Amino acid sequence: MGKYTKQDIIRMVEDEDVEFIRLQFVDICGTLKNMAVTISQLDKVLNNQCTFDGAAVIGFKDTCNGEFFLSPDLDTFAIFPWRPQQGKVARLICDILNEDGTPFEGDSRYALKRVVKEAEEMGYSLDVGPECEFFLFDVDQNGNPTIQSSEKGGYFDVGPLDLGENVRREMVLFLEDMGFEIISSYHSNEVAQHEIDFKNGDALSTADNVMTFKMVVRTAAKRHGYHATFMPKPKYGMNGSGMHLTMKLYKDGKNIFTDSSKDNKVSEEAYSFIAGIMNHIEGMTLINNPIVNSYKRLVPGYNAPVSVTWSEKNRDSLIRVCSTGMEGTRVELRSPDAASNPYLVIAVCLAAGLEGIKNQMKLGEGMESGNEHVKALPTSLEAAIRAFEADPFIQQVLGKHIAEKYVETKKEEWNEYCKHVSDWEVEQYLYRI
Repeated sequence: MGKYTKQDIIRMVEDEDVEFIRLQFVDICGTLKNMAVTISQLDKVLNNQCTFDGAAVIGFKDTCNGEFFLSPDLDTFAIFPWRPQQGKVARLICDILNEDGTPFEGDSRYALKRVVKEAEEMGYSLDVGPECEFFLFDVDQNGNPTIQSSEKGGYFDVGPLDLGENVRREMVLFLEDMGFEIISSYHSNEVAQHEIDFKNGDALSTADNVMTFKMVVRTAAKRHGYHATFMPKPKYGMNGSGMHLTMKLYKDGKNIFTDSSKDNKVSEEAYSFIAGIMNHIEGMTLINNPIVNSYKRLVPGYNAPVSVTWSEKNRDSLIRVCSTGMEGTRVELRSPDAASNPYLVIAVCLAAGLEGIKNQMKLGEGMESGNEHVKALPTSLEAAIRAFEADPFIQQVLGKHIAEKYVETKKEEWNEYCKHVSDWEVEQYLYRI
């Protein structure tokens, strides 16, 4: 049962002097969209009567139904703390419905809900926590983003080396006002790179929180005269930004990845869950790393995984198993980046892991074994598209509509990239050929 009812929303809107409500949803690529209404439309909002034209949204167009209905998840109600405190602005994250009230197959949130339901029918629930890195870059005199920064900070530095302290502080305060529990915030590895970690949660709430997190980070950065970007690799020669996912699987209130009878505390279910992900990781890569730039991060020498490996010790592996601390055993997938659609990323991770458990898949040797016969992750968007098309299981997880529209969109992106003439090509070839 949800924490808010329709009457709760009406009361909070009145008590908090809310004047505008933003109805938010995502396209298949994970881009946040919204439609704003005034509180005069609140009854329509709460009764799923607000519509929008799907023809204008990536992955929704060319359907038999051009008009869709927004069904707000009442538990996602939150007030924007950076907006005016008189005539406040609130938001609700919405599911997308067809005219007959059925879920729209192209709704990423619905795709995740289907997998969560399958897990629940097996008695499982996923607990997942993302680690989203981002860069804070300067803007030019016209306010346009650059990839420049005047700071010189590195891991855990303080001011004045870390020029992002004040903006991170505001990000954290905004996030806490919107219901987040922030674990830590700090300067990350590279110049102008930062990380804010928030408490893990169930699959759907975590995907919602990633979308909210990115919106808050960008908004706060702009208020301080910076541009925040989750682009995986904005600068050559530097580590990129990832979105590592740390996962635990629960059954009857117990983390089943933990086996206290074993020296390393890692259960057979955990190994099977990892085996399921590794079995499909090539097909999942298009979802985890969805843009051309994603593959500039997944290269050797930059603290990002490049091959299909797992380890209990090595932090450079694709999947790392950690069994220290009070939380019990966790499985960390290190390849995803925050350019991805978090609903789809979590959906394919959970589905692949569950398949591993259902089929009692056995995990091969870890990275420490020195096994030279390991598979490489796809090295380009084109290779990732081919791997996705070769994996019917991952396509089935997403559903026919999303799978087809996603591939169509990414092929267009790859073709446009291939036609583009880069600065590197001009510098390398113009003067000598």
